[in-house]
Amino acid sequence: MRCVIARFPFELTRNGVLESMKGVKPEPVTGESVLIGRRHYPAKQVGQVITRQDRRDFSAGEVLRAMSRLGFTCRTRPEAVPTRLESPSQRASAMLGTSLSV
Repeated sequence: MRCVIARFPFELTRNGVLESMKGVKPEPVTGESVLIGRRHYPAKQVGQVITRQDRRDFSAGEVLRAMSRLGFTCRTRPEAVPTRLESPSQRASAMLGTSLSV
């Protein structure tokens, strides 16, 4: 399948991607990822391996779009969960194990 990544056309196949990623150790995933085989790879790592281009030359979105068209499972960055803000006195009270009524 013809995919354009960083303004360059690539003829990618599912088997070709599997072969290219064989033996590549996945880096820790901190954002978008692609499931290849049983391993989760960062999208930028996959793009670098299959295109042999520098990671700064393409976006993770381009790689995710190409990989999803080839049938791979892609995950986007998880959304941040809003945390409850505590006052310093509430935090200290929680650390001491007592409840503070406000």
